[in-house]
Amino acid sequence: MSKSLRLSEKWFNRGLWVIAFVFAGFLIGLGNVIVGDLPQVDGRIEREQFVDRAAVAPLRLERDAAIARAEAAQPPLDQAELQLQAASQAYLSGRETFQNWVATRTATERPGQDTELVARTARLDALKAAEDKARKDAEAQRQIMLDARQAQSRAEARLVPYTDAAQKRYEAALQASELRVFGYRLALTLPLLVIAGWLFARRRQSKYWPFVWGFILFALVAFFVELVPYLPSYGGYVRFGVGIIVTVLVGRYAIIALNDYLAQQRLQEAQPNQARRDTLSYDAALARLDKGVCPGCERPVDLKDPAIDFCPHCGIGLYDHCHACNTRKNAFSPYCHACGTPAKAA
Repeated sequence: MSKSLRLSEKWFNRGLWVIAFVFAGFLIGLGNVIVGDLPQVDGRIEREQFVDRAAVAPLRLERDAAIARAEAAQPPLDQAELQLQAASQAYLSGRETFQNWVATRTATERPGQDTELVARTARLDALKAAEDKARKDAEAQRQIMLDARQAQSRAEARLVPYTDAAQKRYEAALQASELRVFGYRLALTLPLLVIAGWLFARRRQSKYWPFVWGFILFALVAFFVELVPYLPSYGGYVRFGVGIIVTVLVGRYAIIALNDYLAQQRLQEAQPNQARRDTLSYDAALARLDKGVCPGCERPVDLKDPAIDFCPHCGIGLYDHCHACNTRKNAFSPYCHACGTPAKAA
């Protein structure tokens, strides 16, 4: 059909399609924002809202106190562990030195060193006593830490039934909220799809067709694209169900339109040649001839054959001769391409 249009008309049509797509783009952007903000209508749901505060509060206080005791016991435990390590190292070094000295004394057998032996033994005993004290202090700190950790574990174990119950109620409320929000989105997008179907059936060829097609594209994207990420686990049934319904409605419309078209074609083919020609617009006739079909019945015709002046299927005139110069020309052309004589005037 583009070959039958004027050059400016082609560019106007292209510009109108650009307007349709731009209009659809702005509508899609607005719809995306609205669909994304719909969860705010239902409010924010948090797990803490479903916890039994009266029963959980004392248990949490007990747990927090145990955590605080454990944190407070950690630095003294670290210090006690370091002191125990130092005391043990000192005792081991002292014992090794004492054993070496005893071995030397045994080899020399000098009785005058008995006093030093007693002193060294006393120093070694003192190191052992310091090690024992450090070990006891470390064990006491470990016990404090163990008691705090066990108290924390008991409090957390007593909290588990309440947190599990809150989790179940939270998940149920979250699922209900998602269902309501999905209903909001569906209630917003489904009417758009219905309006788009009505516009397609009634207004797609009106003079405002760019806005009609822009809205149709927006409605299709809003339902089948923007709604998909928010579909719940069973949302596929809705999407495919609506798809089936839309397909059935569009198919029914196409079947009815085809039957009406065929019936109209049969009525037109039964009319006289001139009456049928008067019902055809110049642009429509050129567009069909450009496709190699008869403008009247739209059946294929070998237009390159110079012997064919009439459609062999419906009999409508395709070519005639200029009354001024007798040149074979398109029967639908308003002027002769050879001499420019108006067809109607001739």
